[in-house]
Amino acid sequence: MLVAAAVCPCPPLLVPEVAAGAAPELDALRAACLDAVAVLAAARPDRLVVVGPAAAPGPHPQGAAGSFRGFGVDVDVRLGRGEPAGERALPQSLAVAAWLLGRTSWSTAPVEGLGVDEPLDTARCLETGRELAAGAGRVAVLAMGDGSACRTLKAPGYLDDRAAAFDAGAARALGSADTTALAALDPELAREVKAAGRASWQVLAGAAEGAGLAGELLYDDAPYGVGYFVTSWS
Repeated sequence: MLVAAAVCPCPPLLVPEVAAGAAPELDALRAACLDAVAVLAAARPDRLVVVGPAAAPGPHPQGAAGSFRGFGVDVDVRLGRGEPAGERALPQSLAVAAWLLGRTSWSTAPVEGLGVDEPLDTARCLETGRELAAGAGRVAVLAMGDGSACRTLKAPGYLDDRAAAFDAGAARALGSADTTALAALDPELAREVKAAGRASWQVLAGAAEGAGLAGELLYDDAPYGVGYFVTSWS
């Protein structure tokens, strides 16, 4: 059963070495993410599943490696502890999650990763989440993903007048652990406003069905024109 969850965005700029001189601009976001991960640890799950968008979907075992060398910095990460494992590199979203877990010295439970394809339809997202929660023991989920990337003229996706309303709805649903509202997010609209976290959030919605968790919104802002939300469910 699902006993706790957290939602964090996954921009590489969360890693200070990648952000370089702009790192202080996201200090509040980093702090909120680390607080959310701490709540996961406090729940003492038997395993943690990290879910995030990936161009090549699929599972990643504990020990899977990732890197931010593509951004010109000498930073490598590993998912959880233990021996190196897995033949595929972590996608960016799971690499950011691995960095967050490393910053909190996560040792509470084994960690596994799951990359989800952004176009994955809602029904399959929900079913995937239900399968995660039905696994043995007490399960926690860390869902990685950004909101829209169209909040301002200088945003990566330029300005889309629908983006702010989409993000506001997503923030309300995530902050209140409203699985019904998350399941109702429109995949097509999410794609059009470039909300990369939609599939991850709907996997979480499936995992949390009937779990009775309460949500808390720790961060809701759009630096650089991209919606970033951090929530804790317990």
